[in-house]
Amino acid sequence: MTLETTTHSSSDIPPPPIENNGNNKKKVNRSISFYSDETRNRLERLRQHRFHPTNLPDSPDFGTNQHMKINEELKQQLKDIVSQFNAPVKYAFAYGSGVFQQSGYDKQRKPMVDFIFGVSHPEHWHALNMQQNPHHYSSVRLLGSRAISLLQEKVGAGVYFNPYVNVNGMNIKYGVVSIDNLCTDLIDWNTLYLAGRMHKPVKILRDDARVRLANQVNLTEAVRVALLTLPEKFTEEELYCRIAGISYKGDFRMIVGENPNKVQNIVSTQMDNFQRLYLSLLNDLPNVATLGNGKLQQSDNPKFRGLMVKKLPKTLYDKVLRVHRTHASRNNVAIPDDMRLVYEQIAQSPGLKHYIDKALTEIIAKVALTQSIKGIFTAGPVKTIRYTGEKLGKWWQAKK
Repeated sequence: MTLETTTHSSSDIPPPPIENNGNNKKKVNRSISFYSDETRNRLERLRQHRFHPTNLPDSPDFGTNQHMKINEELKQQLKDIVSQFNAPVKYAFAYGSGVFQQSGYDKQRKPMVDFIFGVSHPEHWHALNMQQNPHHYSSVRLLGSRAISLLQEKVGAGVYFNPYVNVNGMNIKYGVVSIDNLCTDLIDWNTLYLAGRMHKPVKILRDDARVRLANQVNLTEAVRVALLTLPEKFTEEELYCRIAGISYKGDFRMIVGENPNKVQNIVSTQMDNFQRLYLSLLNDLPNVATLGNGKLQQSDNPKFRGLMVKKLPKTLYDKVLRVHRTHASRNNVAIPDDMRLVYEQIAQSPGLKHYIDKALTEIIAKVALTQSIKGIFTAGPVKTIRYTGEKLGKWWQAKK
């Protein structure tokens, strides 16, 4: 599925890092026995409990819930755009109001279409892309591909954006991220910049098995976080709004720059897509029951809720535990020695939603700010002013 790198003679282009392809025969054998006996036994137990095939890693249907249906003509246009890049794109998706309808947007005006490209070696990728598409970059390109890859990887959320680029007659913005950083964010929520974006429907244009697995973990984690902040009984729409809103906690753009009704606008017009993403995951949870008419009920059993706390993504888990310990210390609340009881104590705490919201804000706020500041340099002053003006215009229109 990946694009082949075309041969270039320029000595300025660094080669991709050499991968250890030592023993090909070994690699093939390893792929055949990818799962250990213990893992295969666990998967078999899941099948016996009638787990949905989209949630079983060894099923051919695994992760198909991540693939959204859109207009065929638009889908082909989007795929053709990715194919225009000579530099190899391993994973790609398009997102936003340019792909999925959102209420509150003028249907007559065509919005910029947003893309994310997952690549193996950012420095090599930018070197190739700058040779093919130097006009996509600001004057930062003069520093070379190494400087650009360092700016991408070390500042903000690990993404490098080129906005207001015309490809095949379509106005696009594309972000470049390493596959390693993307998968880490999906599993650990270390920035929630792309993990949070992928909590919402996206159109996958080029798939990758490693990202698919990491994103299935990401979606499951989003469900757990939402459930921990919801009452015993709730509606599907409340659940999806809670999930869609996770990545906006602490994001300064929600105060000035983004439509304040953004979350509701996303969910209200995309219920079918949210159901495709999450219903199979919900159906496999033993502590959630469907009541009908879009209503759900979760068990308030401390054991179940404690397990969800235990399985929070690493970065969020660490911060929630720290916030809880600080709260307990200030209020002379004894913390058990047994971690299982600590999880249950957190799960039953009336301050749990506050713990989670505070932890999410800590993760997101700094990254959102530094990524936006980085955008001033990567986009250049003219494109930055244009982008900011359009965002403020939408924000002001929504406030009226």
